[in-house]
Amino acid sequence: MLSIPNLQTTMVTSSASSSPSLVQSSSSFREAVHGGKFLITAEVMPPKGGDPSHMLEMAALLKGRVHAINITDGSRAVLRMSSLAASVLLQQQGLEPICQMACRDRNSIGLQADLMGAQALGIRNILALTGDPIKAGDHPTAKSVFELESVRLLKLIDKLNQGIDFNDKALPDRATDLFVGAAIDPQCPSWSGLQRRFERKLEAGAQFFQSQLISDFDLLEKFMSQLAAGCQKPILAGIFLLKSAKNAQFINRNVPGVQIPQSIIDRLERATDPLEEGVQIAAEQVQMAQQLCQGVHIMAVRREDLIPKILDRAEIPVLEP
Repeated sequence: MLSIPNLQTTMVTSSASSSPSLVQSSSSFREAVHGGKFLITAEVMPPKGGDPSHMLEMAALLKGRVHAINITDGSRAVLRMSSLAASVLLQQQGLEPICQMACRDRNSIGLQADLMGAQALGIRNILALTGDPIKAGDHPTAKSVFELESVRLLKLIDKLNQGIDFNDKALPDRATDLFVGAAIDPQCPSWSGLQRRFERKLEAGAQFFQSQLISDFDLLEKFMSQLAAGCQKPILAGIFLLKSAKNAQFINRNVPGVQIPQSIIDRLERATDPLEEGVQIAAEQVQMAQQLCQGVHIMAVRREDLIPKILDRAEIPVLEP
């Protein structure tokens, strides 16, 4: 059972009414975005079961090194703990989450219910996603929803922030105050499609963008100079910790739109310690991203403990409190 005093929301009594209202919780991530800082986020997967201890242990190692921690929502359509519940658990430990929310598993009623719940629980950062297809995951016979996709979800959140619901009806119990971001793939093979989706997400209210795994930094530079220039919203480059040549080859086979260069695979194959070489490659990519965009989003699946080492190797200092 959740202990209400541990949440970052406090009940107060309004002077105009005896009804309780929620104090708006602060967001250091939102402040960092508005302050123009070089942003660092990282991804942590919720547990596949009821014990969150490993997730919390990994996340605790990131304190003071990242501005916020993404909690995935059924990534790759694999069953895991609710991203909203996991986000609350992180917040109770003094860690700021970005709660991913995908359209695959919820209709418009369920999405709005969870978004209002996030507001009440003090979760402010949301990453709006369409969601991976069911057939990619561990429950291939489950039924998907996809009533909305990411752009329409962004628009829905914008409505909730204005105090109206999906059907344009006023919310009687106050608007939300959610800080919403979106995913972007600078390596998309369709340049016109990439431009169209990016512009639609900007128009729908995205306040920040986290990219898919970046393997081609020339394409990232092209995206930043030709599409994202002047958009006034930070772009965070996706940095993935490659653990071995076999891991890189697996990604090339199974992740659409990503092609790890053969030169990187060769480095990993030649290395005496492939994991250490992967840390070095990730650190070099963080430094490349520093020259091109406003932040990095680091994905180190099952080795989140190595993220501080990557940041140290890239000479990224500990964040100011």
